[in-house]
Amino acid sequence: MSSGKGSVRGGAVMDRGFDCDVLVIGGGIVGLSTAYALTRAAPGLQVVVLEKEHGTARHQTGRNSGVIHSGIYYRPGSLKARFAVRGAAEMTEFCRAEGIAHRITGKLIVATDRAELPRLHALAQRGRENGIPVRELGPAQITEYEPEVRGLAAIQVATTGIVDYGAVAERLAAASGAEIRCGAEVVRISRRAEGVAVATADGSVLRARSLVNCAGLHCDRIARLAGDRPGMRIVPFRGEYYTLARPELVRGLVYPVPDPAFPFLGVHLTRGIEGGVHVGPNAVPALAREGYGWGVVRPGDLGTTLAWPGSWRIARRHWRYGAGELHRSLSRPAFAAAVRRLLPAVDASDLRRAPAGVRAQAVLRDGTLVDDFLIREAPRTVHVLNAPSPAATAALPIGREIARRALASVAVRA
Repeated sequence: MSSGKGSVRGGAVMDRGFDCDVLVIGGGIVGLSTAYALTRAAPGLQVVVLEKEHGTARHQTGRNSGVIHSGIYYRPGSLKARFAVRGAAEMTEFCRAEGIAHRITGKLIVATDRAELPRLHALAQRGRENGIPVRELGPAQITEYEPEVRGLAAIQVATTGIVDYGAVAERLAAASGAEIRCGAEVVRISRRAEGVAVATADGSVLRARSLVNCAGLHCDRIARLAGDRPGMRIVPFRGEYYTLARPELVRGLVYPVPDPAFPFLGVHLTRGIEGGVHVGPNAVPALAREGYGWGVVRPGDLGTTLAWPGSWRIARRHWRYGAGELHRSLSRPAFAAAVRRLLPAVDASDLRRAPAGVRAQAVLRDGTLVDDFLIREAPRTVHVLNAPSPAATAALPIGREIARRALASVAVRA
């Protein structure tokens, strides 16, 4: 019980009835960046991060192609555009200052069909509106950058790079000074006027002045545990990757022109920081929120997805696209055929299975795939309800924005 006395910690007050000032749920890159931003904005603030796994960055953060995105794809003025452009520069500087291996490689976005040319030109214009240096290329110029790649036209984006986001997350955790508790699955949340109490599966209870929900694949569940109605559900999409047996075929990063109807970038080629080339991902419905293979089925997760009206509306609206993705998931030759649009020298024997990722895609009741970052506030609580790619790229500015909102809900006494 609190004695009514408190100690000032960098502008926040810690009463003895509280275990910390801010409690962050989720030890991925967004949660860790938020903890990092909190302790820098208010030195001495007590921050605890709860992560249900036995280590940080085990899901979306540690299972992606490691690209530092430029921000070219995103609608000017959107949170994605603003945070990605700023985040790419900040991520590069953070890695340089912390000695984290990274490289600014640039990338090509390649049109292989005449129908894609208007979209490619529109992307170039969008990039310029977002302040990104772009160069439009013809077929001969494409081969100067990527001798094995074929296309009708391309955009060269100079500010794209590569990094190991798991290493970034590890450094953010250490630099934040926050207490990181792994193996701490949240099972109950009680929110009162004076603060928030969170119970974990091992029976522990922590009391905090403010709660931040950065739970990624489980963020909607955490929001409901807190007594809020998020108005969306996480529908998991698995992204399957291959590695290229002949990495010498690709020098850097090569992307197709994305379909504007979907928040996915299509199968692309990414030379990673370790030197290998990732091919993928596709996007297929996952049968569990952590369903990294077809054999992983969790009836509770699947039932939640099927019970959400938006899931059925997606299926009706986009069944042709989905059928193609499923075919490529089940057929390596079909996947290779998709890659050959960009890289004609590839065949199925060049593809080696690599670990898959799962995207936490927020879907509204009407079937809308939420495209931008979605951050909502409730009393003493901040919920991050959609933080897909380029969230890792934009982690530092996103973390500051979440921290700003969380600090506003922490009671400050002189």
